[in-house]
Amino acid sequence: MKLLRRIYSLYAALLFVLSFLLIFPFFLICIWVPGWKPYGRRINQYWAKIYFSLIFKPVHLEIRGQIKPGQPYIFAANHFSYLDIPMMGFIPGDVQFIGKASIRKAPLFGYFFKSLHIAVDRSRLKSRAETMRRAALAVDEGSGIVIFPEGGIYTTQPPHMVPFKNGAFRLALDKQIPIIPVTLSFNHLILPEDGKFLLDFHRAKMVLHEAIFPEEGATEESLKNKCFEVIERQLQLDNGV
Repeated sequence: MKLLRRIYSLYAALLFVLSFLLIFPFFLICIWVPGWKPYGRRINQYWAKIYFSLIFKPVHLEIRGQIKPGQPYIFAANHFSYLDIPMMGFIPGDVQFIGKASIRKAPLFGYFFKSLHIAVDRSRLKSRAETMRRAALAVDEGSGIVIFPEGGIYTTQPPHMVPFKNGAFRLALDKQIPIIPVTLSFNHLILPEDGKFLLDFHRAKMVLHEAIFPEEGATEESLKNKCFEVIERQLQLDNGV
């Protein structure tokens, strides 16, 4: 079984690189032509769906509430695995990812990410402030935001999360836009954060929960706690903990 997983993992890694190189020229066109960046992000979504099909990992997507076209949302997800990032390509609509600044160092992929999405260096206060400014600008332009409010892969006991950071919920209050909690149920089983980079054959599941609206009297803490509870409940249900 370990040998099969190794072969499967090599196949998935090779396919990721080759498919990205194949569509990279289209990303460049969308980056360089003024006003075309949303098309680049749309290509990003098609790429994610095709990629998961090609590696025989169909994603069971559950959408619990209504997602209105043209309405910006903040999609906040648990983060246990490197697989989380490509899987967030299944989120509908034009969305910009908030990811670690270290992604920018990756050849080609880093250029694509920093041009179409938002990179943040969490160790620098100035960078975090600039990230929130860019996220607010993206919302003003009609884009949604995808964020991992744990701030990275920090838990040592998945499916248990570490506490959320406040940035996403402060933005929701400032811009009065809803938050959609996102549960990535089994990515910690499919690609554990153990340094081995071995994919498992476990099924994939993603849940887009009903939106949480920043109603009158809501605070960063109340929004954060409610979002955490929704995701945690689904993780416990799916993983039997």
